[in-house]
Amino acid sequence: MSETALATDLGSRVLDNARRLGAQPALIHHDKITTFEELGRDVELLAHGFLRAGLKKNDRVAVLIPPSRDFFAAAFALFRAGVTPVLVDPGIGFSNMGRCLSESEPVAFVGSAKAHLARTLGGWAPSANLKIVAGGPSLGLATLETMRELGRGRALELPPVPADGRAAILFTSGSTGAPKGAVYEHSMFSAQVDQLRELFDIKEGELSLATFPLFGLFDAALGQTVVIPDMDFTRPGMVDPMAIIVPTQKYRIHQLFGSPALLDRVGRFGAQHGIALPSLKRVMSAGAPVPARTLALFSKMLNQNVPIYTPYGATEALPVALTSSFEILGETAARTLRGEGVCVGRPVKGIEAAVIRVSDGPIKTWSDDLRVPQGTVGEIAVKGPVVTGEYFRRVDDMAKAKIGDGRGFWHRMGDLGYYDEQGRLWFCGRKAHRVRTERGEHYTICVEGVFNAHPKVKRTALVGVGLIPVLCVELEPGTQATDALKQDILSLAGRPAFTQDIKDILFHPSFPVDTRHNAKINREALAVWAAGRLG
Repeated sequence: MSETALATDLGSRVLDNARRLGAQPALIHHDKITTFEELGRDVELLAHGFLRAGLKKNDRVAVLIPPSRDFFAAAFALFRAGVTPVLVDPGIGFSNMGRCLSESEPVAFVGSAKAHLARTLGGWAPSANLKIVAGGPSLGLATLETMRELGRGRALELPPVPADGRAAILFTSGSTGAPKGAVYEHSMFSAQVDQLRELFDIKEGELSLATFPLFGLFDAALGQTVVIPDMDFTRPGMVDPMAIIVPTQKYRIHQLFGSPALLDRVGRFGAQHGIALPSLKRVMSAGAPVPARTLALFSKMLNQNVPIYTPYGATEALPVALTSSFEILGETAARTLRGEGVCVGRPVKGIEAAVIRVSDGPIKTWSDDLRVPQGTVGEIAVKGPVVTGEYFRRVDDMAKAKIGDGRGFWHRMGDLGYYDEQGRLWFCGRKAHRVRTERGEHYTICVEGVFNAHPKVKRTALVGVGLIPVLCVELEPGTQATDALKQDILSLAGRPAFTQDIKDILFHPSFPVDTRHNAKINREALAVWAAGRLG
């Protein structure tokens, strides 16, 4: 491959940062500082060590290390070595973890002692001949320190990494089915980093609180100092608010990325205790629609000119579109309450986003005839440099999610939405979650927006039991479920015509949610629960 076809992988970006930024802090974890120079040295040693241990270009390596210096160093080292990390959220559950690791067939397993114990108990990754422990007891296996020692004996320069080389396999959260491995190329990660820098005006030397570990990798590649909070990263919705507030105030954090559930929990606590976070310059939240109520609460802790950005996308394509708390609270939230869906903003630079007619089957070939008129609800499909073109070893899922156009692939987001008169995308719900009734189809986000307006409602979820639409309701903490409250909530159904056949309400104590962001409602589980209650 020619030099012109080569691009800078994330590992090389961090090594470049190490040369330029030197003693600037790259990571702060448990109050211990790792400089970019130290991180860069670690990345180089591990990259050489992995290769000397027998790993080769495009080999797949399962990585299950908690957020830490070891996690950042190992991930960037694998990128730089041209080896492919396989990244799976431990929160997806024991059996799903086993299935994902079996499917990806890694030749090596790099994990904490706890992860290796789970690997042994679950029979995970039998294909992994090289087993490496990060931190804790060695368990009689190789360790990251072993890899560093191998790296110190290096004699050759690290080979260049091609732009179209496989960078990583990132498994989806599986919120609407089994988790799938999205294949990233190095050029995609590079495009994402460049896109983030431009969209959010990110500066080197800023401090970012990384409540989502994978996003922290981008922060370090961008030359930011990553502060790792003391929290359970698989349960952001149950975070101790002070675990976010204390480091934000102590280190004067500039940037915070958090799931909608995390922002909601911290925002409620902040409003109750009058807490301010004046150092923050920007806040970002993704993974599910962020309720306007959450944006309003969290904004009270920020300076008036500080936005909360809500980028729209998915594991397979991010970012796709962008809006912020200013536009939502200033205009679009009112339309959400009228049942028009949630505005996710305008497509970002470099992204083609189309709304196509709804189909549950594969679409083999792209045609502009697939597009629906402005204002018509359809499925959102996207194309661009940050859009993945492949699921690893998932031929059937590829057929359902990708549309070839002769030059590449459009990715079908599985989301329903439409374009408004201003060129903004609106999200109406997942295609798989639309509820069919005798009156037609209901779109979950549109219906739920009407009922979420009630001040005693925390959130709602529309599910179907046969042809009966059922509204599941989770109330605000401390609110008592009564027949009078049920009737009061039902009275909202008379506003838009499409909610008038909602007659059944079931109160649920706490909705089941996804494990990655704790924000996507598991409507499949709720539908089973509702069917049992209606009996």
